[in-house]
Amino acid sequence: MKFGGTSVGKPERMHEVSRLVTKGDEPTIVVLSALSGTTNSLVSIGDSMSKGDKKQASQLIAKLEEHYKQFIQQLLSDKEMQAKANAIINEHFEFLNIILKISFNEALNKDILAQGELMSTKLFSLYLEEQKIDHALIPALEFMSIDSNEEPQIGTIKVKLKQLLEQHKGKKLFVTQGYICRNARGEVDNLKRGGSDYSASLIAAAINASVCEIWTDIDGMHNNDPRVVEKTVAIEQLSFDEAAELAYFGAKILHPASIWPAQMYKIPVRLLNTMQPQAKGTLITEEAGSQGIKAVAAKDGIIVVKVKSSRMLLAYGFLRKIFEVFEKYRTPIDMITTSEVAVSLTIDNGANLDEIVRELDPFGEVEVVKNQTIIAIVGNQMATSKHVLADMFKALSEVPIGMVSFGATPHNVSVLVPSDQKTKTLQLLNAGLFGL
Repeated sequence: MKFGGTSVGKPERMHEVSRLVTKGDEPTIVVLSALSGTTNSLVSIGDSMSKGDKKQASQLIAKLEEHYKQFIQQLLSDKEMQAKANAIINEHFEFLNIILKISFNEALNKDILAQGELMSTKLFSLYLEEQKIDHALIPALEFMSIDSNEEPQIGTIKVKLKQLLEQHKGKKLFVTQGYICRNARGEVDNLKRGGSDYSASLIAAAINASVCEIWTDIDGMHNNDPRVVEKTVAIEQLSFDEAAELAYFGAKILHPASIWPAQMYKIPVRLLNTMQPQAKGTLITEEAGSQGIKAVAAKDGIIVVKVKSSRMLLAYGFLRKIFEVFEKYRTPIDMITTSEVAVSLTIDNGANLDEIVRELDPFGEVEVVKNQTIIAIVGNQMATSKHVLADMFKALSEVPIGMVSFGATPHNVSVLVPSDQKTKTLQLLNAGLFGL
């Protein structure tokens, strides 16, 4: 059971989490994120230190410490427990204040970012202790690890986690940190943003769990973006492939990388709402549950790169040479279309755009279009579902479409639109495909 930042962001939410994790009969591992806002604050502290602005970093540390001091007062009612909690907070903020005196580096920054999860789990453990709920706190830094390519070592995680659990025989409830891990050098590191979902999925795979529950502040994955479209509904069931497509193309409830460990080990994933625990949520399994369109998602910040050349596709190896340029600058490609004389492709990372354009220039005329959005229409076996494309293009008759990608997978049709047309496009699809 993984609980995100908003699920533990207030003392009363943490109280609710304790009720949720003690409801079932199965042995349970609880994975917690940092309290909401904490990781952003720690990022800002690291940024200030990297710029040498120790005064700003010191102010941010003091503000965050004050937030935790107040949090403790409402989380715990027992004076002795409050004193224990204060000691924990003092220890972590003493560490943050000590590093103000040390020369800043990236390894130190990873240590800073780990403080949020370490504090949230220790405080939650104290609350469980106050409530006389038997449990064990198991440190993620003792079992969660990544290799030199920053890939999780599932085999090692499995062995180390099993050893840790065996040290607490008879216990049925375990608490651990999401997001944080150790790298190949043994240093504190992390699984990047969205990493708590990844932690939960890896743990579920490592122990062959009956289910991996991801608890957030929304009742499952919706058929459209609820921040943009008024009428949306939760999807009852998705296949892993459908969920991965939606996550990659912008469904914020799930991080794209977090699905694969559960998928690889065939562990069902449930997306549930801490604020509405009775809501069904979304079940993600190998089975899609039904055929046809399930949802649409939008991915912003897309850049189109077009290369036009009269000697293009007939020239052997032309596409390979173009792909090699993007590979050289470690820039993934989302969509691609080709014609006799041109190739258009999209990227979501413009960090090396100038260098890429310069290296593409010898191949032909290069054009760059920014501020684009990919709209992904995701479902099961859409290629063989009647009227899917007709309904989609009918709904989008008023929208200028730059590219269409269809056929690469049976689960996804993607269209490229200008970003200022995103809201309109999502609303039109909601009406045209879902009748909402």
